[in-house]
Amino acid sequence: MEKQGVISLGEPFVDFISTDSTNTKFRQLLGGATVNLAVGTSRLGLPTYYLCELGTDSNGQFVVQELEKEGVNLEFSVRTASKRMCGVYVHLTESGDRNFHSYINPTPDNVLSEDELRREVFEKTRIFYFGSGTLFQQKSKATSQAALQYAKEFSNLIAFDANLRLKRWESERDCRQTVVSFLKQATIVKLAEDELNFLTETNSLEAGLEKTLKWDIPYLFITMGGKGACGVMNGNKVFSPAPKVDSIDTTGAGDAFMAGLLYCFHEKGMPAGKTELTEYLQFANRVGAQATTKIGSLTSRMDFMELKKHFEK
Repeated sequence: MEKQGVISLGEPFVDFISTDSTNTKFRQLLGGATVNLAVGTSRLGLPTYYLCELGTDSNGQFVVQELEKEGVNLEFSVRTASKRMCGVYVHLTESGDRNFHSYINPTPDNVLSEDELRREVFEKTRIFYFGSGTLFQQKSKATSQAALQYAKEFSNLIAFDANLRLKRWESERDCRQTVVSFLKQATIVKLAEDELNFLTETNSLEAGLEKTLKWDIPYLFITMGGKGACGVMNGNKVFSPAPKVDSIDTTGAGDAFMAGLLYCFHEKGMPAGKTELTEYLQFANRVGAQATTKIGSLTSRMDFMELKKHFEK
């Protein structure tokens, strides 16, 4: 049986996103980096499995309905009556950039445990994806490590996106050490430029990339907002400019970029050289850019068929 599909391990959120730069009116939407990624890969046509603990109250039912509507498989998630969904208030600047203003987690200890992981989902899938949102709490950190072991056992590509939210961590030092220890175990790593500088304790792209060499990451991608993105493979760097779009809200753009990237790896495998690496970057940039054209991380209904046709050429 050929392995197909993507696993996303994480925590769903209900995003309360400001509808304008006054930050006085909010729209309730499904969110969270690992949710955004799962929806993105599902919309691109990849079988996608989301692993988490879900509540049974109205917010929990909202999350389940939205994910199932998107074709995301929840068979390997767990539902618990005591679980309450996390909430995030997202403020917007006049330029459309997002500011994660506050993070609310009513039941921080209610997360998927390592003994609730089911190895059969790793056996049949091709890519395992996770981020730092499962690392700042000890129970979810242990689950992430157990999931990593399953992914390695079944030869999954391991993809990691930092998605740093420092307000959740006890200290910058703890955040930096933990995140670096996990990303060094991944095949594919995506960092925003400011995350690269934070993790490497540098203040420029070149200095940051130089420091990452010791981490020995097979495929490293750096997103730089409106400037585009950079990919690094075997010490070779390639750049791809960002497509020009009418950007309204950048929430979830990096997650959409990562979904596009994982689609490329899933469908075409490891890039053989700089030409293929550039093609992967260009496709991911297009997916990420389209996600900024509507308010909310999952509201942009881009023409995936057209994107895929362009990539497959």
